Amino acid sequence: MQYIWLIWSLILVVIWLVIYVSLGSKKAQKEMLIVSLWTSLLGFTEPLFVPSYWSPPSLFNLALQTGFDIESLIFSFGIGGIAIILYNKIFHRQDISMPMKDHYSSRHKFHMWALISTPIILILLLITTNLNPLHSAIIAMIIGGLATWYCRPDLKKKMIVSAFIFFILYFFYFLTLIAISPGYVEQVWNLKAISGILIIGIPLEELLFAFSFGFLWSSVYEHITWKKLI
Repeated sequence: MQYIWLIWSLILVVIWLVIYVSLGSKKAQKEMLIVSLWTSLLGFTEPLFVPSYWSPPSLFNLALQTGFDIESLIFSFGIGGIAIILYNKIFHRQDISMPMKDHYSSRHKFHMWALISTPIILILLLITTNLNPLHSAIIAMIIGGLATWYCRPDLKKKMIVSAFIFFILYFFYFLTLIAISPGYVEQVWNLKAISGILIIGIPLEELLFAFSFGFLWSSVYEHITWKKLI
């Protein structure tokens, strides 16, 4: 059990590599890699979720001793690049720079607020409510995604479709964890602190996380870099 979290994270990296190699475009590969590297920093938020959401055995027992672990960095790296690239790959979309005049449209006045809305809402929920941190994160990502939708309605199709694509991929990816370690979820997840609902052994919150993450994160690259899809 000590290495299950590591093995599961590395499986995600294998999926990442398969997608990365199959892109066939250095521009798309660079985009995927850059977003993944930045997303890996989300792994440093792990103390918010240990042990309130789960308590995974990890390398050098770091998660249980410090709240941080190496596996979270690997996992965050994998999901970041996958979430932003899947839609473009499946539907053969490319991005181009938006004309400068579009930067000053009425909705784009909220560009910066939309980008920082998710962390602001998450912090407020953590401070003012007793919600489980993952519930707070899911709510923050959904609201942040809606803020992006308002600011960049041209990205709404990618966001909605990506949410479902990432949900489906994550669903089957999670089944690999159940397959390699039956009973791991019940031992590691703090099911009493969340809904306790399991769907084919997968905590409901994990699926909600996948949907909300795919919804928000799929738009991050285009939103930050002022790109639009063609």
